[in-house]
Amino acid sequence: MTFARKDEGTHKMRKLFLLIAGAAALIFTGCAFVNVPLYTPAQPLREKVVEGEGRTKILLIDISGFITEADRARGSVLTEEVPLLARVKEELQKAGQDKAVSGLIVKINSPGGTVAASDILHHELLAFKKRSGARVTACITGLGTSGAYYIASAADEIIAVPTAVTGSIGVIAMRFDVRDLMTKIGVGTETVKSGDKKDIWSPFRPSTPEETRIMQHIIDGFHNRFIDAVAAGRKKVLSRAEILKLADGRVYTADQALEAKLIDRIGYLDDAVSATKNVLKVSEASVIVYHRPGAYRGTIYGGTPVPGPSVVNLFNINGDSLSLLPEVKFLYLWQP
Repeated sequence: MTFARKDEGTHKMRKLFLLIAGAAALIFTGCAFVNVPLYTPAQPLREKVVEGEGRTKILLIDISGFITEADRARGSVLTEEVPLLARVKEELQKAGQDKAVSGLIVKINSPGGTVAASDILHHELLAFKKRSGARVTACITGLGTSGAYYIASAADEIIAVPTAVTGSIGVIAMRFDVRDLMTKIGVGTETVKSGDKKDIWSPFRPSTPEETRIMQHIIDGFHNRFIDAVAAGRKKVLSRAEILKLADGRVYTADQALEAKLIDRIGYLDDAVSATKNVLKVSEASVIVYHRPGAYRGTIYGGTPVPGPSVVNLFNINGDSLSLLPEVKFLYLWQP
């Protein structure tokens, strides 16, 4: 019996040695047949009850940080992050398949973002409301400015915490003027173009008056679309003429926004839950979130914070390297 155990142990050690030797041979001979993933692929969404109980469900989704349609999201190199637009769309689709979801609370903490991404999320919320008939409430928990307020205007009710900042109804596009810098370091540019406006808003030359008018026309068009969205969402309390007076780009505290009727009430996320239950005429409801395995969503305030933009990463919003030739972005953004 003792000899049998020794033979078995020797056999296991020999197998382990052969495995190690084989792996080393693959590495040092340059042969690579082993595919080891360097990050964990995103898993399907799972439902989690974070508060309350009952058959009626209130879904809580999170919109935070810089709002962009970029394919690549900020996150750990060890985990695959799902971009904001894709995540919200996925959550709304999942909710649409569950008839028990009667309410939706959009938790917002964002300075805004690109015109396109803000408009897409606004559209998705309106489409979800139409398909499902669910009550949609926006709760601004910090910043809810510019594109974030654009999105909030799709809700049936807007609630803001007492310390929230909102408004900034407007559009901005910006560029670096690097002519003096290029001259100072002795670098010039040469451009061959098919038309005199092909390099409109180049950072290497001043804009002509006509080019400025063209850009202003685009900005005005996006601004009017913003006002139209707010007018449609706030039509019960504000006229378009009243919104025009508020839409000069300024920001408002919660108290000022309430007085201006840009929000419906001041309160916290708990108040948004209570208000939703009151409208749904239920005393109990399960507040749910959709999450991926490994993500902490233990309470209604759970979520993954996303950093907002800075002066530098305004020109790095697609996750690309900072370039002296930044792509022009039209932004629904408040950037103090």
